[in-house]
Formats: sequence, C-alpha cells, structure tokens
Amino acid sequence: MRPTRSARLLTAPAAAVTGALLLAGCGSGADGTAELSVQDAYIPQPVSATMAAGFLTIVNKGDAKDELTSVTSPSAGQVTLHRTVGSSMEQAGSLDVPAHGQLVFKSGGNHLMFEMLKSKPVQGGTVTVRLHFAASDPLTVDIPVKSATYSPKTGH
Repeated sequence: MRPTRSARLLTAPAAAVTGALLLAGCGSGADGTAELSVQDAYIPQPVSATMAAGFLTIVNKGDAKDELTSVTSPSAGQVTLHRTVGSSMEQAGSLDVPAHGQLVFKSGGNHLMFEMLKSKPVQGGTVTVRLHFAASDPLTVDIPVKSATYSPKTGH
C-alpha cells in the first residue's frame, strides 16, 4: 500500500523535527562543559624571599561548574589555595568555579600562597603557574610581578 499525499507531507516535517532534536544536544554551547580563562593576575613583589601571595580571577563562560583542585609552579616548591574566613586564613583543598561565574582571588579573600620559593619574584618579572581543575584541562598562566604596593583597578 502506497502512502497518501497527506501522509507523505506529514512524514517529512516529523523527520526534520526529530533530526533537529537529536542535533540540538551536539552544539558547542549545549554540551555542559566549563569554558575557563584567567584575568587580572598579579603577584605583589614579596618582602619574604621564601613566600609570596598571588591573585587572579578565573572566569567560566560555560554551562557547567568546575573546581580548581591545585596549582603548580616551577618557581615554588608548593603553591596552596587559601581562603579567608572571618579574620583568619585557611588552606582549601579545592575551590568552586561556578557556571557562568567567577572564582576571584583577592587581597583579604581567596588567594594563592607560593611557598618555598626557588628565587624571589621581582617587579617586572613573571611567575608561571599551572592551574589544575577537576574536569577541565589545565591552564598555564604567566603572572606578572607588580610593586609591593600595587592596587589593581579591579579592586583585588
């Protein structure tokens, strides 16, 4: 039995809609991943020859949250994540980077601690870090060393 003309006219649009629905999940913005980048990174020139603090903003333009799990640097024996709670600083095992949001490291808040420095960072130089995440590929960032009294326009 051959389909009627009206049945053929309904089948083509139904197939097109089904195909469109299947492809909708394949688009680059619909895959539920984080899209991470770094802005406003700096290290104030430290007073200590063995320890320094670092600040930056991790921006996530993606549809999924991620988690900063660790930071490494060839310039330091160890880089740790810290957050300030009330008036005290505590080490954090990881920090969330919200979907369509930011993780901000700033003076008086979240910050990186560079410990066991191999050489003292000097104003005008850079310190290379590698940011490691739970789900995303690592990001490598060259952080500029600013004056000890540097105050960024972004407020952090």
